[in-house]
Amino acid sequence: MSSSIISHITLGTNDYEKAARFYDAALKSLGFTREPKPAEKPPMYAVNGEMPHLYLYKPYDGEPATWGNGTHVAFTAKTRSAVDEFYKEALANGGSDEGKPGLREHYGTNYYAAYVRDPDGNKLQAVCYES
Repeated sequence: MSSSIISHITLGTNDYEKAARFYDAALKSLGFTREPKPAEKPPMYAVNGEMPHLYLYKPYDGEPATWGNGTHVAFTAKTRSAVDEFYKEALANGGSDEGKPGLREHYGTNYYAAYVRDPDGNKLQAVCYES
């Protein structure tokens, strides 16, 4: 079990197949893989099988999945090239640009990040703190 205080993050989706294609590609450079689950179960991602996990679910109430205005999930990248790869793969797999890879010095001198939206509109970030 991980020492993370966060167990998991759940993001809403309206299309499991489309979401899985996006996340399989976008999260690969960050070390995430889709964990094996029965076919009827929604996609779940982890790094080395440890928490925190990322789940993609259709809303329980049957209403369409929507994104949170002002909400985003930030993933730590080990290298700036991993941030670049995350951004490239996200856009190539149905995501949209919310901020190209680059330094965000107003957050710190080595704060290198990129922002995207997944196919359902959820805002995601990859950030590297190393120079």
